[in-house]
Amino acid sequence: MSLKDNLNNIKNTLPENVTLVAVSKTKPNEAIMEAYEAGHRVFGENKVQEMVQKWEGLPKDIEWHMIGHVQRNKVKYMAEFVSMIHGVDSLRLLQEINKQALKHSRVISCLLQMHIAEEDTKFGLDFEELEALISSGEFKAMQHIKIVGLMGMATFTNNENQVRKEFKYLKTVFDNLKQKLPNISILSMGMSGDYGIAIEEGSTMVRIGSSIFGARNYT
Repeated sequence: MSLKDNLNNIKNTLPENVTLVAVSKTKPNEAIMEAYEAGHRVFGENKVQEMVQKWEGLPKDIEWHMIGHVQRNKVKYMAEFVSMIHGVDSLRLLQEINKQALKHSRVISCLLQMHIAEEDTKFGLDFEELEALISSGEFKAMQHIKIVGLMGMATFTNNENQVRKEFKYLKTVFDNLKQKLPNISILSMGMSGDYGIAIEEGSTMVRIGSSIFGARNYT
């Protein structure tokens, strides 16, 4: 099956309220253009440098989502164009995004990343850290970031019950947060292996790469 077929098959299974982020990390511009010509516009990258190179060489109506862990010193390279930053897991990172967005007279949409998996390797805030962040004076003073929702990654496991439990927890945190930040609307959870469960549990944004582009090439 072609990349276009893969893309259309996935889009046909998604409810109307769910946004597809096509994860194009490690993929060449030609593959992204194939998806672009099939009508897709939202792409996700996990390395700032790679995303900058692609932004420079590809159509300017593409929405670039930074879905990987972000180092503060890299924010300045993408502040001019990035549409959304998914992995925001500290006040200091938010302050840097706010600072760099100001330089470009932009407001950058951000998702706060929650740690929901049992693996220690995943980044993210716990519930207490989330509460502390959104109630801080520094957070309330920032004019150039917009918190639009939450993001989380489930444990990498074949145990569907565990994955479902983690997504369910994130949805509960999201509903709780919405009472304090009524404008949030995005719950980004679910990737190629588990997006079906994520959607059942309330996801409104899924990040899918290999099911569209095929296996990744890390060479």
